[in-house]
Amino acid sequence: MISQSDDQKTNFTPSPDGTRMPILPLRDIVVFPHMIVPLFVGREKSIEALSSVMDGDKRVMLLTQKDIDEVQPQTDDLFTVGTVAQILQLLKLPDGTVKVLIEGLHRAEAKNINDGEPYFMADIHALDEDHSKAQGEDIDGLRRTVLNALESYAKLNKKIPSDTINTLQQMEDDSKLADTLAAHLPIKIPQKQDVLTILSPYQRLEKLFTYMEEELELLQVENKIRKRVKTQMDKNQRDYFLNEQIKAIQKELNDGDDNQTDVKELEEKIKATNFSKEAKEKAESELKK
Repeated sequence: MISQSDDQKTNFTPSPDGTRMPILPLRDIVVFPHMIVPLFVGREKSIEALSSVMDGDKRVMLLTQKDIDEVQPQTDDLFTVGTVAQILQLLKLPDGTVKVLIEGLHRAEAKNINDGEPYFMADIHALDEDHSKAQGEDIDGLRRTVLNALESYAKLNKKIPSDTINTLQQMEDDSKLADTLAAHLPIKIPQKQDVLTILSPYQRLEKLFTYMEEELELLQVENKIRKRVKTQMDKNQRDYFLNEQIKAIQKELNDGDDNQTDVKELEEKIKATNFSKEAKEKAESELKK
């Protein structure tokens, strides 16, 4: 998933409200504005939808499925808030599927979705962002809080590359920061969809901070469990080797009894053997018996 730099930002104008546009249903991803994303498309309806816009403005409406396991989604199976995207590149693969590179442009709502052949169509209404809290110390403080939480999160979860974190830290656009962060956070699809529906960048950052706090708590618990399990495994391993050493000592002692070996000789043998402290103590105890 790639985020555009300000230099690469594409100039575009939202489609007029009510514009009919093909729908591309997505199974396991939510695409945000500002993102450039490769997708592999295999369903016939989806391929038809992509092909239909290649000679025009190359725009499609991306709507995520409510159930990722639904193979042939119907109208009610799609979230209605999604992202209008532009096709940057389309490549037909030998197996009949299509690889498409798309760029998320802006949020929109799909109305009057029609699932007739050959593909989904809907009336698209652009959703304007709410910047009522985009100024002042509140947003600056929230941005710092979110980025600090991201650093803490990244130390426990290595799924976010360090260069992505650096890019996020340098972003000045709060809307782009929120959307890019949401795209890269390994949170569930319903959570990502929830963030997509929030029009205020301030509220999106608040929501993402809440999700990161929840994830941080889970990661901390997982780390504690992992350390506890590792400690137990190490103890079990030490116990196993100790028991093996004790068995070897007992065998030596038994062999010594059979051969009427002098006790002094056994004591020297124990001292010369590279046993652990616990094993030597056990051996000396056995010898005294």
